Amino acid sequence: MAAGDDQEAIRHRTVEVSGGVRLHAAEAGPAAGGAPTVLLLHGFPELWYAWRHQMRALAAAGYRAVAPDLRGYGDSDAPEGAAGEQYTALHVVGDLVALLDALGEARVFVAAHDWGAIIAWSLCLLRPDRVRALVALSVAYAPRNAARKPVDRLRALFGDDYYICRIQEPGAIEAEFARLGTEQVLRKLLSYRTPGPIFIPKSGWGSPDDQVQLPSWVTEEDLKYYASKFDKTGFTGGLNYYRAMNKTWELTSPWTGAEIKVPVKFIIGDLDMTYHTPGIQDFIHKGGFKKFVPLLDDVVVMKDVGHFINEEKPNEVSEHIISFIKKFN
Repeated sequence: MAAGDDQEAIRHRTVEVSGGVRLHAAEAGPAAGGAPTVLLLHGFPELWYAWRHQMRALAAAGYRAVAPDLRGYGDSDAPEGAAGEQYTALHVVGDLVALLDALGEARVFVAAHDWGAIIAWSLCLLRPDRVRALVALSVAYAPRNAARKPVDRLRALFGDDYYICRIQEPGAIEAEFARLGTEQVLRKLLSYRTPGPIFIPKSGWGSPDDQVQLPSWVTEEDLKYYASKFDKTGFTGGLNYYRAMNKTWELTSPWTGAEIKVPVKFIIGDLDMTYHTPGIQDFIHKGGFKKFVPLLDDVVVMKDVGHFINEEKPNEVSEHIISFIKKFN
C-alpha cells in the first residue's frame, strides 16, 4: 500500500465513462450528500496519488475530494488506436463530464496541475456549466493560435530534441524510457528543477546507472508506488496526450478567441520550466492572461518552487485551494 494511503482516509472506485472506458478514482471526505466536491486532476508523469496531501486537507475542511487516474494512467483504462487519437481534450473532457454524472455532481470545484491543468482549461472552455471555480497550477491558459499548430510552434521555438517534439514519434521515447528503466525516468522527471526546457537528445537521455537524487518531497516509497503503476501500464497513455496536441488544435477551431468564463486562481513556482517559456511571464502579468480569463481572481508565484508544486509545497497549495473555493460556498 502506498505511503499514507490508509483505507479509512481514501476510498477507491471504478466508474465507466465515455465509450466504455473505465476510470479509477480515489475519494476522500464526506460521501455524496451535500458536501461541495473538488475534482483534482493530475499531470505527467503522475497519478491520482499526486493529490494525496490535498485530499486529506480538503476532507478535513469538509469537502469531498475526488482524484481520478486520467485515461491512460494507473488503474484507469488506456484506449488504443492511432497515436493520440483517443487522447484529445474532447475525449478527456468527455470522461470528466461522465465521471461527474456518475458521482451525482452537477457542478464542482476543480484543482489541476500540469496536463491536468490543460484538461481543466478545456473543461472550463467546453463545459463551464459544470465548474464552480478553478485553481490551476503550473500551466496558464493558452488561447488557441489559429495560425500555427502547437507542436509545430514548439519545434520552431526549441528544435527537434525538445521533449514534446521527441514524444511525437510513437515508440521512440518509450524505447528510451525502457532503456533507462521506470524508476530512473521518474527520478529524472520528478527531480527536474531547471527553469528552462527539457531536451531528450536522440543520442540518449543519460545512463540507467546515473545517480539521481530524489527531491525531499518524494520518498522512496512514493517513487515505488508511481513505478509500480507505470511498470504495469508503461508510459504510452500519458505520452499520448502530447501526441494529441495537434489533433485537439484541429478539433477546437470553433473556440478560437473564446474566453474562460469561470472564476480562476493561478499558482506557479518561479523555478517551474513552464514559467520560463518565452513570452509567458509577460502574458501572465501584463494583461494577456486576464484578457482571456476575465474572472481571473489571483496569480500566485511561489519563490524557489519547481514544477511539481502540489507535492513540493503541499500545505501551502492546500491552503490556497481551500481559501479560494471558500469564497463560493
